[in-house]
Amino acid sequence: MITQLVKETVEREKLIEKNDRILVALSGGADSLCLLDILIRLKDEYNLTLYAAHLDHMIRGADAVRDALYCYDFCKKNDVPFFLKAVDVVNKAREEFRGVEETARTERYSMLFEIKQRLNIDKIAVAHNLDDQAETILMKLMRGSGLQGLRGMDYKRDDIIRPLLDIYKKNINKYCEENCLEPRVDKTNFEDKYTRNKIRLELIPYIEKKYSANIMKILSRTANIIRDDHNYIEKVARENYDLAKNIKNKDELSIDIKFLESMDIAIKTRVIRLAIYDLIGSMNNIENIHIKDILSLVKKVDGKMIHLPKYLKVFKQGDKLIFTIKELVDEEYVYGYKLNINGYTRVEEIGLTVKTTVLKKEESVQLPTSKYIKVFDFDKVKGDMVIRSRKVGDKIKPIGLDGSKKIKEALIEMKIPNNEKHLFPVICNDVVVMCLFGYRISDDYKIDAKTQNVLRVEFEYDEDRRNIVEKY
Repeated sequence: MITQLVKETVEREKLIEKNDRILVALSGGADSLCLLDILIRLKDEYNLTLYAAHLDHMIRGADAVRDALYCYDFCKKNDVPFFLKAVDVVNKAREEFRGVEETARTERYSMLFEIKQRLNIDKIAVAHNLDDQAETILMKLMRGSGLQGLRGMDYKRDDIIRPLLDIYKKNINKYCEENCLEPRVDKTNFEDKYTRNKIRLELIPYIEKKYSANIMKILSRTANIIRDDHNYIEKVARENYDLAKNIKNKDELSIDIKFLESMDIAIKTRVIRLAIYDLIGSMNNIENIHIKDILSLVKKVDGKMIHLPKYLKVFKQGDKLIFTIKELVDEEYVYGYKLNINGYTRVEEIGLTVKTTVLKKEESVQLPTSKYIKVFDFDKVKGDMVIRSRKVGDKIKPIGLDGSKKIKEALIEMKIPNNEKHLFPVICNDVVVMCLFGYRISDDYKIDAKTQNVLRVEFEYDEDRRNIVEKY
């Protein structure tokens, strides 16, 4: 029964062609095991060449090892070439400041596409089912999404096919029982600390019981309707994007602002998304607020810049919106401003406002300090203070260090990428560096027993810049 339903989906959505070479993402769970077993049954009819790949996330210890061995044995029994890779997903997520789920997904697809390219494989088959589709739509709805998200997962996209997207999870489990398949069980799927698990284990059963027993089928059908509308609007947006864009090189493109302004808002937002996708090849971590911020640049003066994931930067330049992933060198960010005492100083180049307040020592004792708040002995300040970009040869004499350190070395120690170093200004008294943002202040300006007046400096970054400096 399921095999026939899958075949109908394959034919209707044109997922598989004769002589296809297909790589199956095999976790060892019921879904992927069912998928591979069905493709094995369809192998002769379509003259398929099948492969399977398994990623060990190194999260579940001995259970994960047993999963991998089970997948290996199943593939060996069915003459399916098997590939295995292990990645310490938790540590990698920590190193890259990403969530574990996101990192695991990225690593899985990275492995799959690497194998696909190496072996000249035509399609990657993943085992998302109808239940997964319903969960995805509810997640998107709760987080806030347009048609792009509410269309759910596609049957086919970027050589990834989903033959089980019309099949209920309960029917997949039944298939495994009837065909003597013994899938592995990932206990983390039953933990309620993940949003998707809560939707699966709590929300959907509640809706089914109280409101609609067919909610999953309804959501899947709704996704198909939305997908048709989305695809048409996307086609119109692509036509407009092709007319509005000018590709300078692989690292930079521009959009004609006048042409952009003539578009309907539904087309505008998609044109911006297409520009982003063209440069970084992904929409991961790109939110609606990013698109809104980019469109707001049209009304702003030249120079205002928005920073996005994967080092993408967008700014207005004359009648163009510039999208670039080019590594901007320090010379492109030379800035310097006299610091207003008991007032505010705006550093537009890096989206920073600095507030300074002079206090009596006894007033400042209870005030907290942090990366964004520094305090100095104001009595030791002679002449004007300046906030500026770093210069070659800049040094600081940090508290707790015997001697001085080059600002360049401090930034390396802080692990700041080259293309983000301009976001870390220095504050100077004449030519002496008092502090580097995010680093220790100079020993020469620390508060001591003789201090009477304290200078409190607050760094207030715009949201897009703060999201970057917050990582370090």
